[in-house]
Amino acid sequence: MSGGYLTHGRIAGGVVSTPDLDAALADYQGCLGLVPVERGTIDADLAASWGCPKSAGARFATLQPQSGAHCFIRLVEAPLPKDFRPTRSYGWAAYEFTVQDVFGWPDRLSGSGFDIVGPPKALEGLPYFIPMQVTGRGREMLYLNEVAEDTPTSDLPKARSLTDHIFIVILATPDREASLAWFERALKLDISSSYTLAYSMINKAFGLDADYRTTITMVQKGRLPIVEVDDYPAAATARPGDPEMLPPGNAMITLAVDDLDALDAPFIAPPVRREGALYGGRRTATVRGVAGELIELIEIGG
Repeated sequence: MSGGYLTHGRIAGGVVSTPDLDAALADYQGCLGLVPVERGTIDADLAASWGCPKSAGARFATLQPQSGAHCFIRLVEAPLPKDFRPTRSYGWAAYEFTVQDVFGWPDRLSGSGFDIVGPPKALEGLPYFIPMQVTGRGREMLYLNEVAEDTPTSDLPKARSLTDHIFIVILATPDREASLAWFERALKLDISSSYTLAYSMINKAFGLDADYRTTITMVQKGRLPIVEVDDYPAAATARPGDPEMLPPGNAMITLAVDDLDALDAPFIAPPVRREGALYGGRRTATVRGVAGELIELIEIGG
């Protein structure tokens, strides 16, 4: 199905660092219903291409939605820093999955390694989807969103399996305007709508008043939503952990791009063709954004 699915800017995957690969795999397979497609250890050349040489040799498992969407979750085993808390540091803050039957999820998650941090709740003024938020064993943040309808400026995908693909990733940045300019220039993406709202995940994480307002902006390609860029409070910090390993929690995303050579961003290592379910023999390279976030790019052609 990848031929029509992978277009410029499409999210092709997300990497999660987790302290217990086998337990995390049981959660993502048994609870979320994702399908394992690969297992092994991270190749040294691949780890170096991410700028994370110490992640070489780490055990990993790759899973895909039952829908068959070309969007893969890679669970990579890594130590969990004691001081890491979700929604407190710069980098990838959350992955948003399109799911079915969001109000049935609290029961499905019972007894798993997922903790519910935001139960399913319709949002005032946002009739397009009903979200809930959970964290996993690596303190990664996942949003499980049941889509109701498209927004005026973007097309939102309805799930074709219980848990389908990642359709938005959330970036915590020290400089929203600089991050937006970078996505537009470096990756040839489009800046879309901005919203200023009381963002309960951020307010809880930083102990702010419930009515503290955060500005967020969507990065898209046409009507395809990709990245939600969030202004973070001054108390936010760099992501803890070893700088030569994958970051803890939501570690890295993978995006499809038409042409690596047309992008205006330095690659951590020169592009290489890679095999496997995710790469399919395509050229791939990784870049770092303004907030230090890792973005792996897969070239899909015109």
